Amino acid sequence: MNNRSTGNEKEQLACDYLRERGMEILERNFRTARGEIDIVGYHEGYLVFVEVKYRKTKTKGWAAEAVDYRKQYRICRTGDYYRYRHHVSERQSVRYDVLAIQGTEICWIKNAFPHLYHV
Repeated sequence: MNNRSTGNEKEQLACDYLRERGMEILERNFRTARGEIDIVGYHEGYLVFVEVKYRKTKTKGWAAEAVDYRKQYRICRTGDYYRYRHHVSERQSVRYDVLAIQGTEICWIKNAFPHLYHV
């Protein structure tokens, strides 16, 4: 199985997991020149941008650790564009989550990082 098909499989697993816990999935793989957001959803009054990370084993580190500062910044910039493109009110609460899949374990980190305004 190649990386893209593994990524698609894990993102589908993430969507199913999030739906089961009450998230309404609005969009998957929102792409711009600025970056990509794996999942955009609505949960508990928040517009949520979710980064999905998968690691088969711990040899390359923990899945959640892969969402470093630069990746967070790109997600925030892409989220800003998503809100602009979809005419989302500035009053709408926004959250940045990470869904880390380590082997067969899933860890949903709500509000994993704040909105970043600069690198």
